[in-house]
Amino acid sequence: MDKKMMAASTSLLLLKLLEEEDMYGYQMIRELEERSEHVFSMKEGTMYPVLHALEEEGAVESYEKAADTGRIRKYYHLTGKGQRLLKKKQDEWETYEKAVRAVLGGGAALAY
Repeated sequence: MDKKMMAASTSLLLLKLLEEEDMYGYQMIRELEERSEHVFSMKEGTMYPVLHALEEEGAVESYEKAADTGRIRKYYHLTGKGQRLLKKKQDEWETYEKAVRAVLGGGAALAY
């Protein structure tokens, strides 16, 4: 998978995961790999800068919680602002996807 293509969708994917439940970093990496059948194999060095940017933007908040093992993990939670950003990014993605499909399909009309 082209890394530039993946970079454009990383925040959308992370926001979507956090819409469903609060998660810690490694959990998000595993979930993306599993759901995408290993197409999205994200490194921590790619994911954490995106999460930190989303946190600075107010789209996610982090908190620490002890796991069953006693280890402290940093969890991320989607905020109201994050919900709105997710909706905006999903709309943008759907527009982009329709346009790409139209071009690949030989110029089929876009339905908006």
